Amino acid sequence: MTDARTLLRCFLRTYLVGAAFNTRGLQNVGIVYAMEPGLRAIYPDPKQRRDARKRYLKHYNTHPFWTPLLVGTFLSLEALIARGKAPAEMLTALKDTTTYTLSAIGDSVFGGSFLVFWSLTTTCMLVADMHWVALCWSLMLFLTLHAFKLFTFAAGLRGGLKVLNMLKNWDLINWGERLKLANAVVLVILLYEVWPWAHLESIWGYSWELAWGLASAGLCLAGWILGRFHLSRIILLFILALAALIVPMLTGYFSSGM
Repeated sequence: MTDARTLLRCFLRTYLVGAAFNTRGLQNVGIVYAMEPGLRAIYPDPKQRRDARKRYLKHYNTHPFWTPLLVGTFLSLEALIARGKAPAEMLTALKDTTTYTLSAIGDSVFGGSFLVFWSLTTTCMLVADMHWVALCWSLMLFLTLHAFKLFTFAAGLRGGLKVLNMLKNWDLINWGERLKLANAVVLVILLYEVWPWAHLESIWGYSWELAWGLASAGLCLAGWILGRFHLSRIILLFILALAALIVPMLTGYFSSGM
């Protein structure tokens, strides 16, 4: 279909998919820019290449971590269309459905789980003065992320539509939920590391174990309220901040008066 140099150019251009983000087509200019070297190789005829380019200029938006996979898949389908083995309408339907599905998965798995896990674990290591471990850990995750992009790009090129079955077998939604649970555990560890034990003991007048227990119970209660009553997080945050101011005052009042 295309040589390795052309494919490499397409892959590297996926990192610029959001460089020309606009309110009309969102990432459409970026996806065309990434596809252009491949389209030139697949369609030597300018008119055919122009028609292929129009398929991506209408509207495109997805999580940027999935762009290499989609570019590889689109190039594979464009090669079939150029040989007359697939209709152009199939690619349009695929683009309009798959991109938004992957966008939702990407926001949940990457934006809401993986990147949060990365930042929380790195912060825990830095707070614990494990600077070199944090550096190596972040470097490993950074390289893993880019290896994932390269792998999915190659999988899309080789498998075409079959790559969607591969994603289904990965069960990413459930893995994202598991990672969110892990994030909750890491957050508790981080709070334990930064908790001002001695300061609170001198102000509240009781042990930090009790203060820690009350704070943990408060967080659990806040999570339950959000899930049960679907309240605004801003309102709940305001209530918690107000409670953080009032509770020490009441504790000091009762301890001094009684």
